[in-house]
Amino acid sequence: MALVGSYVGLSKLLVAVFPVLLLAWLRFGIAAVAMAHWVRRTPGEAPLTRHDRWLLFWESFLGNFLFSVCMLYGVMLTSALAAGVTLALIPGVVALLSWRFDGERIRGRMLVAIALAALGIAMLAGARQTSAEGWGSASPWGYALLLVAVVCEASYVVIGKRLTGNVSPRRISALINLWGLALVTPFGLWQALDFDFNAVAAGHWGLLVFYAIAASMVTVWLWMHGLRSVPAPQAGVFSVMLPVSAALIGVGVLGETFSAAHGAALALALAGLLLATWPTR
Repeated sequence: MALVGSYVGLSKLLVAVFPVLLLAWLRFGIAAVAMAHWVRRTPGEAPLTRHDRWLLFWESFLGNFLFSVCMLYGVMLTSALAAGVTLALIPGVVALLSWRFDGERIRGRMLVAIALAALGIAMLAGARQTSAEGWGSASPWGYALLLVAVVCEASYVVIGKRLTGNVSPRRISALINLWGLALVTPFGLWQALDFDFNAVAAGHWGLLVFYAIAASMVTVWLWMHGLRSVPAPQAGVFSVMLPVSAALIGVGVLGETFSAAHGAALALALAGLLLATWPTR
């Protein structure tokens, strides 16, 4: 999640050069080449069942494709502040989905950790977007799309927990990336027709390669490995590291201002993470 936050922050530089859907298509394409040798199952790994194939599709469709679309259009119809506050609901929705579909118990300490994480992210979003437009002036459809994005990201966590029981983390990473590539290819080709690739500087190409490998390969592999031994509600709390590291990249690399509100928000988010992961007797 910390690595996700870092490339989210750095992706601001890429969005200024590439159209969004073309950027996504290039990301999935580069990662597909890098993970081509991960597609085959490892020795001793059971063949994919029909159920596994459907889970892989939904993992990519909800977590890669639909989440991005709903988030982009949701922000367009509301504000960045609204998006940040709404995303603070992800840990709670993960816990609820895990309780509903996997029967995982939500302990009192976990509820407090989720509340702290949500409050920390909400404060962070408010501190970074104090001049955003008010809640009342935004479209209700925008908030609906943001809520759909939250459910998509929470579903990504819960479905991933189920997949790790039957499929290796490397193969999960490769297969959901291929699904993402297939889903975004028509839109990527459409934007590529009118794009001048010769105008892209070498530094941006290097940043694009880092973005593709980090977003589609390394972070997914690390996340799926973690889900093998961490309950989904507890794993959902780790999403607080996304805005935390994104804020640090913004301050250290992009020159954004760090205020007392930022410090308070980071302290709350990290307190929730510590409470959720502190060993039990």
